[in-house]
Amino acid sequence: MLRIAVPNKGSLSETAAQMLTEAGYTGRRDPRDLVTADPRNGVEFFYLRPRDIATYVGSGALDVGITGRDLLLDSHSKAVEIASLDFGDSTFRFAGPAGRFTELKHLHGLRVATSYPGLVERFLATHSVTVDLVELDGAVESAVQLGVADAVADVVSTGTTLRKAGLEIFGPVILESTAVLISSTNDKAGIDTLLRRLQGVLVARQYVLLDYDIPVALLDAAAALAPGIESPTVSSLHDPEWAAVRVMIARLDMNNVMDALYALGARAILVTTIHNARL
Repeated sequence: MLRIAVPNKGSLSETAAQMLTEAGYTGRRDPRDLVTADPRNGVEFFYLRPRDIATYVGSGALDVGITGRDLLLDSHSKAVEIASLDFGDSTFRFAGPAGRFTELKHLHGLRVATSYPGLVERFLATHSVTVDLVELDGAVESAVQLGVADAVADVVSTGTTLRKAGLEIFGPVILESTAVLISSTNDKAGIDTLLRRLQGVLVARQYVLLDYDIPVALLDAAAALAPGIESPTVSSLHDPEWAAVRVMIARLDMNNVMDALYALGARAILVTTIHNARL
């Protein structure tokens, strides 16, 4: 059976479990379960701390796992990223007392507090900057105020928490992180199927099916507005001057495309949600 590591808590846990369910897998029903088998799909799920997943997968104890790109890079694991899963996005930046730092080189020889020492150390090494890393388990924004660090490296969303602590962002982006599928090998039976299923879920979340009727004379113009993944499906109608069209379009563009098609002359424009897909 394919052994899959899944986050048991934290920001990635709920979305990862939902994505696997949408991909056709049966996960745990009791949140206290640490291991759940899904024999119908030939997989076994292991629910672990997100920070430990890369270590288990990299050692070969488990075959694949879902974790954050930040946690993978911080772990020094032999596991590698197979695919981005497009959720759990976060940005890592440096921050320090307002007005004190403007460039990365200003950190040289100083103390930097972080919950991701491996990630930050590797980034600083690529820029030839040496610091004294202070490893903390969360709430690093307090480190400067409490005198244990000169600057911090942490996840930044709006920057509000850092500003409240009297800190401002400076220097380059350390990492744009997201949830990823990782493995130490790509030849394990079942990995390709898992990847295709997860990619099918991503497609279903990003696209919708659009159906509409259009005068035949306007087909080319309509196809230019909504070309689809490869090409629209066109069917004849009882009225030979009209055709029915079905096409996949990006969910974000849905309303703009519908408006444009209506203005062109399309009618009976309908949108259908995609539950899963294989492209």
